[in-house]
Amino acid sequence: MLHNRARPAPAPSIATAAALAFGLVAATASPALADDPEAQGFGPDNVIVLIGDGMGYDQIDAASLYRDGTSYNQFGVDPDTGEVEREPSEASAVYEDFDVQLSAATYPEGGSYDPATAWSDFDYVNNGYTDSAASGTALATGVHTDNGLVGLDPDLLPVRNLTERAQETGRASGVVSDVPFSHATPAAFVAHNEDRSAYDQIAREMLTEHELDVVMGAGHPHRDEDGRPVDEAQYDYVDEDTYESASAGETGFTFVEEADDFADLAETSTPPERVFGLAQVAATLQYDRSGPDLDEDGEPIEGSEPYDAAFNEDVPSLAEMASGALNVLDHSSDEGLFLMVEGGAIDWAGHDNNINRLIEEQNEFDRAVEAVVDWVEAESSWQETLVVVTADHETGYLAGPGAGEDGGWTPLTGEAGELPEHSWHSGDHTNMLVPVYAQGPGASRMQHHAHYEDPVQGAYLEHTDIANTVFDFWGRG
Repeated sequence: MLHNRARPAPAPSIATAAALAFGLVAATASPALADDPEAQGFGPDNVIVLIGDGMGYDQIDAASLYRDGTSYNQFGVDPDTGEVEREPSEASAVYEDFDVQLSAATYPEGGSYDPATAWSDFDYVNNGYTDSAASGTALATGVHTDNGLVGLDPDLLPVRNLTERAQETGRASGVVSDVPFSHATPAAFVAHNEDRSAYDQIAREMLTEHELDVVMGAGHPHRDEDGRPVDEAQYDYVDEDTYESASAGETGFTFVEEADDFADLAETSTPPERVFGLAQVAATLQYDRSGPDLDEDGEPIEGSEPYDAAFNEDVPSLAEMASGALNVLDHSSDEGLFLMVEGGAIDWAGHDNNINRLIEEQNEFDRAVEAVVDWVEAESSWQETLVVVTADHETGYLAGPGAGEDGGWTPLTGEAGELPEHSWHSGDHTNMLVPVYAQGPGASRMQHHAHYEDPVQGAYLEHTDIANTVFDFWGRG
């Protein structure tokens, strides 16, 4: 294991670590493509990338503390001395036992991450951050781009993504999300558009202009946030014509919308060749539902517990969607598959500084990773499947109690079944490093891309290098 947070080495001072690490300079956005690799003929047959949108290390540990009373990556940092004091570390999420553990910088085109400044100036990461479109594009294509762009480089030229490369190599491909399927992250793995908010155009492109085998997500025009039928359809995330043709099976996809049908996809031995799954709910599977933990304006009520609000019924879980998608893809091609699974509402909770629903969303994402691991071990193997768990950026600047008050960082603390002691320091994204957990063929190749060193989080790469690791094996075509 390259970076074992359970047994960290003694931390040098911030200044010393920054000076010594690889002759460290700040990581900075690189040119779009350094080379054009040919397919190697070896490496992973299957690649599954799971993205917790807005998921930093503290989001993971907030859920772990509530769920199990343990944390994996908690510490305090004194910016004046550079001293790092780490909490006892115990893995809780399945990916925290993965063989390769790194961090990733997430800035957009023209940005940078300076590890020395990041741990000496508490507010540093509140500037220069990416949005989900630019970061999703980086994770999907290996190319830095500007905020707001989907699948385009800074010159507005389309860039090949991993789903397209999968199709070119005969593999099945798909995207799954618990927020609208045409939102920035799933869109970045399929579409090419100058405006991440052009949902109609993006949905139409995803469903009619590509050879995807699976598209699943929220954004149903005939349902509200609680999954109830609406009097008047709201075509916010897909235009009426595209919805009507897709739901009628006229776009080549089998249309699935009921929760039982999503669950059946994971179990059947004869799944449809292609599936468009649109959960019967508005923008999110569960996050936007009503409940007693929200006030009359929909704002979180302080002290509310996770699951105070009953979950929407007749809506699949992210884990069920991922399992169904894998079964469809596995039957669609003998050459392998690529799947992106997004836990998108972690980001929504971060924007709202909503700790109880953040914990719910993180738990749902963790269960989706467990479902993927179960599929690998039952239907595939770690010799042919690469699984990567990461984030596009952190949202909300979640930290321990009292963090920032004296200029320093404090750990999240808490017991199982209790809300962790915490503090929020933003209602937006941040430029902090995010986790990267990987296992399977190609995981160790990511270590070769980790050219930078952070004095607290250790070895890190640029988020573009996650896609580039796959392109190292599959080529760019």
